[in-house]
Amino acid sequence: MLNEGPVPAVVHGSLEYVVAILLIAAPFLLGFQATAATAAAVVAGLALLAFTATSALPTGLIGSITLGVHVTVDVVFAVLLVALPFVLGFTDEGAPTALFIALGVLHLLLTIGTRFRDRVDADDDEAAV
Repeated sequence: MLNEGPVPAVVHGSLEYVVAILLIAAPFLLGFQATAATAAAVVAGLALLAFTATSALPTGLIGSITLGVHVTVDVVFAVLLVALPFVLGFTDEGAPTALFIALGVLHLLLTIGTRFRDRVDADDDEAAV
């Protein structure tokens, strides 16, 4: 299951770093008015940065979070990004609402389309069973 998508895991991990930095910088670049939107963007960016750095992706620094857990958390994170404008009540401000929803949908699509393990690794795993 984790080896089906067209996007290599290294691209997935690299994009997560870029999105994390974008989330941290967005309130200042886009001039968010809502304090909740600013806090949510910075916290989500820092969480994504730390999460990606500790994952077992090729771009991970520590590798303590397994790929299965990474995929699960990615899906939860994507849903959370879409829900945050509604939960925290900043839907009246267009820029952060659009950013959160767009990043959530794109992150979910990226996760679905990522080949987390090479096909060679998957064949080796099946042979070992």
